[in-house]
Amino acid sequence: MANERQKPVRLDQAALDQALAGLPGWQVRADGLAITRRFSFADFNRAFAFMTRVALLAEKRDHHPEWFNVYGTVDVTLTTHDAGGISALDIEMASFMDRAAG
Repeated sequence: MANERQKPVRLDQAALDQALAGLPGWQVRADGLAITRRFSFADFNRAFAFMTRVALLAEKRDHHPEWFNVYGTVDVTLTTHDAGGISALDIEMASFMDRAAG
């Protein structure tokens, strides 16, 4: 079918290392299946505005972050369940989040 999305592919270690070199602040989770980062904002309104911007892209890409928010802090975990780990979708989302956070 023309509307079917191609299944995402898990990044190999070399591709992941290269991608993370351009994403300071992001770390591979201990199990190697996700990347994580903590974003800090001046207040809740700025944290929520960040989450709103990210949510719009997440819905468009059908790729949603796992996140936790307390006041001005947003903890993010990105993984691609369909790929069984970290894919290019996670890298794209992480890069967007970095830009959105300013």
